Amino acid sequence: MDDTQIASLLKSSDLFPLPQSLKLSYGTAGFRGDASLLDSTVYRVGILSALRSLKLGSSTVGLMITASHNKVSDNGVKVADPSGGMLSQEWEPFADQIANASSSEELVWLIKEFVEREKISIGGVGEVLLGRDTRPSGYSLLRAAEIGVSSVLGCVAVDKDLLTTPLLHWMVRAKNKGLNASKYDYFENLTTSLMCLIDLIPVSEFKITKLVLDGANGVGGQVMNEFSFCTLDVEIRNTGFQGGVLNEGVGADFVQKEKVVPLGFGSKDDVGVRCASFDGDADRLVYFYVPSESSGGKIELLDGDKILSLFALFVKEQLNTFDDDGKEGELSRLGVVQTAYANGASTDYLKGLGLDVVFAKTGVKHLHEKAAEFDVGIYFEANGHGTILFSESFVSLLVGKQKDLSEGSDEYNAVSRLVAVSNLINQAVGDAISGLLLVEVILQHMGWSVQKWNELYKDLPSRQVKVEVPDRTAVVTTSEETEALKPLGIQDAINGEIKKYKRGRAFIRPSGTEDVVRVYAEASTQEDADSLGDSVAQLVKSFLGSS
Repeated sequence: MDDTQIASLLKSSDLFPLPQSLKLSYGTAGFRGDASLLDSTVYRVGILSALRSLKLGSSTVGLMITASHNKVSDNGVKVADPSGGMLSQEWEPFADQIANASSSEELVWLIKEFVEREKISIGGVGEVLLGRDTRPSGYSLLRAAEIGVSSVLGCVAVDKDLLTTPLLHWMVRAKNKGLNASKYDYFENLTTSLMCLIDLIPVSEFKITKLVLDGANGVGGQVMNEFSFCTLDVEIRNTGFQGGVLNEGVGADFVQKEKVVPLGFGSKDDVGVRCASFDGDADRLVYFYVPSESSGGKIELLDGDKILSLFALFVKEQLNTFDDDGKEGELSRLGVVQTAYANGASTDYLKGLGLDVVFAKTGVKHLHEKAAEFDVGIYFEANGHGTILFSESFVSLLVGKQKDLSEGSDEYNAVSRLVAVSNLINQAVGDAISGLLLVEVILQHMGWSVQKWNELYKDLPSRQVKVEVPDRTAVVTTSEETEALKPLGIQDAINGEIKKYKRGRAFIRPSGTEDVVRVYAEASTQEDADSLGDSVAQLVKSFLGSS
């Protein structure tokens, strides 16, 4: 790293001093916090993104400014790798180091050391696509990102303006594949693959029923307003244009956690109607409906587990149609990935379908990695973040098989559906828009109402408890976070409590950001789930103490 590059970094970093006592850690969601404190962080992630592009042979990298489902006064920043996936975990320690460097001199020293160690050639051509959600703080933070990117010689920031997070990831993936990668290419891709699936619905008449969408007063509702729904009937509420506040009493996170209608929903006209909610940056999706006029705002929730189950059932149906001799798995391996937080009833249902169910550590980057091990891997967290991954070799197999089959045959139609799904679904990251379109077409394919879908299985009652402790690192779990390895003896004690309850299940895991241990419990009744959760929380306090 020569003197010119060092001077460029020193000059620009002086514009963004680190706020006192700010300490951030790069996780699944990147960096998040109070927007007023993040200028220096976003500037430094701009530098990191530029270096990432140079390291990977001038590949295009993405930088998204969003705090997703957080309150509007927060913001955040995260990086999309050239694959369209999340930043490689190997670079997260470097992200932490530069984000927390206390001075310009320390920052430049850390960058210089990293560049030399990683053998990054400064002076090459790098490109970073920038996107932001609708938060008022996004514009100034985007300017900080631009300065960070351009302070690395030879690197260029391309402002893509207001985008959903999944759309930015899609653009990055498409651009690095040599494909057209604008927002309108994204729309065209969705439309073409959706229409293909609609044309393959095995009924004489395509029945249109209304969907009402809660846009969380965020960018997702606004992007959906630009999209032609083909033959779908979608009414969008909470777009942000009517003065609503981002994520305040609206959105997927609110609906999933509170299990009540978002603002703008709940009139008698909404009873029984199929509804869906995005989160603030449209990477999460949940469905719901109001069961009756007397429900008092309470809803029937169809969360990420239910969406996963619907997708798995549909994909399995197509695979079974053409796998050799009707024997599943001879041509393909379908797997589903959940976390320990998945409701036990959903896991039982998926296993009952004969599916390969595996567990991953909490965080979509861990689920994504596991899902990529299958020919077709489906992952979802209960919060509504998930997608379907198709291996490139399996898509090639499908396309080849499609050419050899008789058009209109059951096998041809099944293969064509899977090819269309691989194009419709966002394989880079969870995408509420593409996920919603796939749910809608599968329900039409099945001839199901939202109520019929909800009957796949009944969720077990559950309880979550947060226990403050002096040192969360005292808890060590298995890689799937389903059992505690330390403190010694605590898992045996938890198992003893679990045995007291019908269909009991519980686990503990340390928080990734604060000194708390999270407890999850479920059982056949809500009373038992609450009791089990409380008793496990007491075990945590007795083994670790409470702060």
